[in-house]
Amino acid sequence: MDIKQLAKENKDYVISLRRHFHQYPELSMEEFETSKKIKEELDKMGIEYVSAGGTGVIANIKGNKSGKTIALRADMDALPVEELTNCEYKSKIDGHMHACGHDAHMAMLLGAAKILNNMKDQINGTIRLIFQPSEENAKGAHAMIRDGAIDGVDSIFGIHIWAQVPVGKVSLEAGPRMASTDWFYIDVKGKGGHGSQPENCIDAVVVSSAIVMNLQTLVSRETRPHNPLVLSIGLLNSGTKLNVIAEEGHIEGTTRCFDPELRKQLPIKMERIIKSTAEAFGATATLEYDLAGSAVINDEQCAEIGQSSVEKILGKEGNYQFEKVTGGEDFCHYLDKVPGVLAFVGCKNDEKDCCYAHHNGKFAIDEDSLEIGTALYAQYAIDFLNKYEN
Repeated sequence: MDIKQLAKENKDYVISLRRHFHQYPELSMEEFETSKKIKEELDKMGIEYVSAGGTGVIANIKGNKSGKTIALRADMDALPVEELTNCEYKSKIDGHMHACGHDAHMAMLLGAAKILNNMKDQINGTIRLIFQPSEENAKGAHAMIRDGAIDGVDSIFGIHIWAQVPVGKVSLEAGPRMASTDWFYIDVKGKGGHGSQPENCIDAVVVSSAIVMNLQTLVSRETRPHNPLVLSIGLLNSGTKLNVIAEEGHIEGTTRCFDPELRKQLPIKMERIIKSTAEAFGATATLEYDLAGSAVINDEQCAEIGQSSVEKILGKEGNYQFEKVTGGEDFCHYLDKVPGVLAFVGCKNDEKDCCYAHHNGKFAIDEDSLEIGTALYAQYAIDFLNKYEN
């Protein structure tokens, strides 16, 4: 069967699903109605499923021939972002928006499920469908894995709609594609007092500021320029009033890199800088470091299969070379367990005003990308299982 043609025939179905999900976004671990809608669609197709990971769903499509098991994953959660578009299917939930494309991911995977379920006789193995909650807070993949999402799985494939890749193109290179995503929290303890007598105090504002500045030397002076590292401070709280020297400070931030060895060293190096900086002012400081997610590294053989799948759908010109990004994805947790690949499916189209970054209130996708992603989910599954046919 021609998967490309079947995706075209199901395009309206996938678009309608995406628009439904877009109108009713739900935040991480609150995807109750989203989960219900997914189950309703699977019921219509006659595909059995189980609940997992809280609000997640796992389903299997078993072919008539034995073989490997390939997992296809879509994430489900939205963001606490106010939608600033004027589309007819704009979010109906104030302050919530599918500003990262997860609505598209779910719709495309359901479209692929419909195609694959109707061609079970030609499937050499099993296709597992993973609808995963809570990607945005990096907890969903762990929860799904604990509930058996990849038990017995030989490989996994995921799609992320991507705002910097033109519609009609797919980036599916081997190697590092997205960075490790870790969080850190720093607490500073000084000595408070009156703003008119700083000599009697240890100013936590000054200490905290010095820590922020000194941490950047990890990037500029302790890491090779060809080894990308991002260290960003997103929050600094210190002080209560204009004439009071602050006693405490609190800092929060994130690190991003691709090198596993560098990632291991970061909390050790950061703690050295944080404690020595605080000590220079007579203060103390502590570091809490959360290893939230490793880098997303595409398996070489899976990437080759994926690029071949893209060619079947879009021709050779469909494969697009795109630089790795320092954004993170909890798809990494599956890749820590089994080989797989994450594809960036282009959704950018300036003529349709689909040109805003992910997590922006004006984020929008060219819905022509939905047909491509639907076909790619299905084509990759078939190609993987055929390559490893028993």
